[in-house]
Amino acid sequence: MTKTWFITGTSSGLGRLMTEKLLARGDRVAATLRKRGSLDDLKARYGDRLWVAQLDLTETDQIRKVVDAAFSELGRIDVIVSNAGYGLFGAAEELSDSQIERQIATNLMGSIQLIRAALPHLREQEGGRLVQVSSEGGQITYPNFSLYHATKWGIEGFVESVAKEVAPFGIDCLIVEPGPTKTHFASGLDHARSMACYDDTPAGEVRRALASGAFAVKGDASRTADAMVAAVDAEKPPFRLALGSTAYASISQALTERLRLVEEQKEISFSADQTA
Repeated sequence: MTKTWFITGTSSGLGRLMTEKLLARGDRVAATLRKRGSLDDLKARYGDRLWVAQLDLTETDQIRKVVDAAFSELGRIDVIVSNAGYGLFGAAEELSDSQIERQIATNLMGSIQLIRAALPHLREQEGGRLVQVSSEGGQITYPNFSLYHATKWGIEGFVESVAKEVAPFGIDCLIVEPGPTKTHFASGLDHARSMACYDDTPAGEVRRALASGAFAVKGDASRTADAMVAAVDAEKPPFRLALGSTAYASISQALTERLRLVEEQKEISFSADQTA
């Protein structure tokens, strides 16, 4: 049975790959992107099965208009994929106020407003699936990515709460957490102006690893897109899906350590309860 998908950030990376794969198998895709022309080849090949709109996630009014138009013109949309975003690279002290504001406006506020714009339509049609593309960085951290992590940890908390709110309406949610994957993510990083005082710190080590290519990138973009589509197709997908061996290992290690720390605090935690 064919589906209709709404996907943001389709000009490159996982968004583009998902769009290609879904169209090739016969589905319809409402694809959004910031710059026109990136999907002209697919539009020429697939015609009306590809609906394209320009969208800047920092413009809330535009998000609502585009989502409303997609549902109006296409009818039922089965899957909303919040995929668009980018990475901001630099130690927290190195980042400018404008870089921080843009990162939060795009990755966090943009994703929140996209989901909010889709919910009335999904409720009206009595069901649908929301897919939030996060990353392993929604549960673990690297130096130099503090603001990126803030947006990914933030959107995961938002989606986890929303999932409980909208389950009665037949709407379910999936958070996808890829590890480092060979896409255009690295080339799209917004870099802060580096400060020499961080050269001999973990932030400096990560900076040098990225610059030299020593930072391990094991994920295959095409296989990651295939796994995402397969998960969405499943009748009951996992709520969180770690993709890639790096994501699996790093998230498992982080959760194990956090659980150990909580268990060590049991006595003092209970001591904070009322006694009467």
